[in-house]
Amino acid sequence: MSTQDDRRERDQLLQGTLDLLILRMLLFGPQHGQGIARAIQASSDDALLVDHGSLYPALQRIEERGWITAEWGVSENNRKARFYQLTKAGRKQLLAEASRWHRLAAAVGRVLGPELAPE
Repeated sequence: MSTQDDRRERDQLLQGTLDLLILRMLLFGPQHGQGIARAIQASSDDALLVDHGSLYPALQRIEERGWITAEWGVSENNRKARFYQLTKAGRKQLLAEASRWHRLAAAVGRVLGPELAPE
């Protein structure tokens, strides 16, 4: 496999991961982009930081797929913002992707084995 193919596969994995995280945050209810980014950061104990250059293209991509809807509103700091909400199709996608991630994480854990588990 070429380096370009490796990069494309990695980018697809990262995009899929971000999509999954966004859908998960919207399970709690409608949220604007900055709120989604903060929720991901807080839920990951500051391990995951989502920058605007990744977040907004992901939101647009997810909206185009019909997994979320968006409408304009006013944020908590009184600014105009788009609020995103999970659709029925998005909830279904979230469940499918979460299941796939749990299987993948379990498989990687089995390969690594208990001897490499953090103490």
